[in-house]
Amino acid sequence: MRRLLTLLCLLLAFPVLGVLAAWFALDADALDTLAHQFATVLPGYALQSALLTLGVALGVMLLGTATAAAVTLFDFPGRRAFEWALLLPLAMPAYVLAYAWTDALQFSGPLQTSLRELTGARGALWPDVRSLGGAVVLFVLVLYPYVYLLTRTALGERAANLLEAARLLGAGLRRRVMAVALPLARPAITAGVALAVMETLADYGVGAYFGLATFSTGIFKAWLVMDDRIAAAQLASVLLLVVGALLWVERRAQRRMRFATSRSGSGGVAEALPMRLRGAAAVAAWALCALPVLLGFVLPVGWLLWMLVQEVRYAEFGLPLARFAGWAWASFRLAALAALLATALALALGFALRPAGGRGGGLAPAAGLLSLGYAVPGAVVAVGVLAPVGLIQSAWPELPITSLVTGTVFGLVFAYLSRFSAVALQSVQAGYARISPNVDETARLLGAGPARLFGRLHLPLLQRSAAAAALLVFVDVMKELPATLMLRPFGSDTLAVVAYNFARDERLGEAALPSLAIVAVGLIPVLLLSRAMRSERS
Repeated sequence: MRRLLTLLCLLLAFPVLGVLAAWFALDADALDTLAHQFATVLPGYALQSALLTLGVALGVMLLGTATAAAVTLFDFPGRRAFEWALLLPLAMPAYVLAYAWTDALQFSGPLQTSLRELTGARGALWPDVRSLGGAVVLFVLVLYPYVYLLTRTALGERAANLLEAARLLGAGLRRRVMAVALPLARPAITAGVALAVMETLADYGVGAYFGLATFSTGIFKAWLVMDDRIAAAQLASVLLLVVGALLWVERRAQRRMRFATSRSGSGGVAEALPMRLRGAAAVAAWALCALPVLLGFVLPVGWLLWMLVQEVRYAEFGLPLARFAGWAWASFRLAALAALLATALALALGFALRPAGGRGGGLAPAAGLLSLGYAVPGAVVAVGVLAPVGLIQSAWPELPITSLVTGTVFGLVFAYLSRFSAVALQSVQAGYARISPNVDETARLLGAGPARLFGRLHLPLLQRSAAAAALLVFVDVMKELPATLMLRPFGSDTLAVVAYNFARDERLGEAALPSLAIVAVGLIPVLLLSRAMRSERS
């Protein structure tokens, strides 16, 4: 069983290994391609990607830390509502936010047109949203919750007693925040920033829609426009190395987020009493928390609804509801299949790793390699699937491997599992961590075999973890764009692909309905997370 699982993990890690293997198949033509890229496009991709990620890193660090400190250390009107509302932008994919704000703020849009009529002004009233600066702002609005969530946890659970001790020793508010709270939250901030930067590098929808020259858009251009699989694999490997470095930083920061916490008399974690704000300070804290929620979720959703209403009113043939049902069914079918398979694999891996305490011979390293998949951008996974398949087909034309992987549900689901199985595995392992090993030993002493131990004991205890794993994978697959664009079967478009195609063709009104459907699905885990956080607090 473990050998089979080890082989399956290595197979799902094949896209990452396939991208790296491109460097071992260098010939004269490949070296010429590499030299040409270094001389032409690679510096531009590196520069624009670096500027984008630096801007996003700085923005999410400031906004996420500030909002987390506001709701954790201070008390002001609306604080309880903002604790969960600040998570809402997580449900908004960056490319959907880009469609909404582009339609709302573009020169020919109704907002600028109305303002020019009222003021008599000529020309654009603000810079074009489709720019590097606009992309930075959009990414900050949808990715700051990573920093907010981790920093809020660090401040609420780990800094409580130290902040109280600093207050009793006479330290002022500014000194308590700067000298005690923020240094303790630094690992959490670093981890959140690393996650946000990885999501930024993995994005394709915003970069392509805004015309940015990033690594992800370069990979698509090399593969689909230039028809050069070697160039695409080389760009994908460079991006993979950058993401690997960021993943190392995030893992290191996560290890540093282990502090000894003191317990209150009731057995819970002691909480610092928030400082009551009044007057201008309360207004400033309220505005700080309200602005990202409004700009990152409420107003874009409202604008998408307005676009949908206008499309219903003025569409010549009405909304294509039958076609929308087909797109929704294709998305649901792929997401449900990937979620089911990823959860089943995660349960099997969790059970196989458990008896040896997570050291199942060669299975543990293979599972660790599989866990890297979530950090790998979808474009890299797609190239990692297609490039080795092309090489194998060139060497052995009689093998039907191309027809099995390229443009099929099998190839697409394989890419989804390669990227998102790590999400399911982490959720299942978290569930297993709450089951004492003594329970297993007792069941074995009573004569229970592995199948009965898993089916009668583990599975009922892991129902919530398995459901969470399936839900997270389902939502991630619904939002996935780059891998779906490159690997989807012909004529089988998903909601994400359809929304992207409509927006690319400037048919933003038609993009509103599939975009709203994606946001609605993304709201489910966000609301469940908010509910869990409120239950934990109570």
